[in-house]
Amino acid sequence: MYIIVTPAKNEEENLPITIKSIENQTIKPVLWVIIDDGSTDNTPQIIEAAKKKHTWIQSIRLSEGARDLTLHLASVCISGLNFAREYCKRNKIEYEYLGSVDADMNLENTYFENLINEFTKDPKLGIASGGTWVRIKGKEIQLQLREDIPSGGHRLCRKKCFEETGGYSLAYAADSVSNVKAKLRGWKVRRFEEYKAIQARATSSAEGLWKGWKIHGEAAYYLGVYPLFAILKAIRYLFKKPYYIGLAYLVGYLHSYINQKQQIDDEEIKYYNRYTRPREVKKFYWDKFKNYIKK
Repeated sequence: MYIIVTPAKNEEENLPITIKSIENQTIKPVLWVIIDDGSTDNTPQIIEAAKKKHTWIQSIRLSEGARDLTLHLASVCISGLNFAREYCKRNKIEYEYLGSVDADMNLENTYFENLINEFTKDPKLGIASGGTWVRIKGKEIQLQLREDIPSGGHRLCRKKCFEETGGYSLAYAADSVSNVKAKLRGWKVRRFEEYKAIQARATSSAEGLWKGWKIHGEAAYYLGVYPLFAILKAIRYLFKKPYYIGLAYLVGYLHSYINQKQQIDDEEIKYYNRYTRPREVKKFYWDKFKNYIKK
């Protein structure tokens, strides 16, 4: 019924937990492709052991290189999705949804069953994820995100939506791009907080939070976000722990802005980020304020 891909680089500590959580799903994928992005630890051996246990697990291995969360990550995911779709075509495997799961995820057993039920209930639902919890020092902390921003690390996309939006884009923050394209084509995108996905580490922290959030800033410039909006967002991040992520985000954005780095060659994405998204954010916080006043 669904296929998923997982990019993995040096994930010997976390990948076994992710594998176990997929094995325990009440509705298992018809195909799971794990992309070994040139790992130098025991990740390849872990993948091979999983493949021997389950015929629905396949893998591809890419050449060694540094961990890269920019265009390279999108390229890795595209490689996995292309392999998965071709594998299904060659082996006459039918599927209705495509998804991605990060290599540091632990999903509740009914996670994908719950998402599929939401798709069944709403034919206009194009992309969906559950809520995201992060395990930090033994504690699980829930991330507070807008309900129209499904997480990239544990999502499903309806096959028709995937095809209508042009598939997975070779872009910074490709998941965000797919969310926008789905919205612009009349699809609903949702995160359902009641369905739990637990990350083993903080978002974008695999190579350190400073580097990860600097890349977030670079991605904002790449996607056409205006300077004022980026600055306001950086200020908001300054009030979240660890407080320096706002500064890292701003450094990444301004470095790209000053050096006039490449931006996405997609006018509808740039228009959305310059004009539509600020209106959405304004409405989101205004609605929160009104609800607070009512209480």
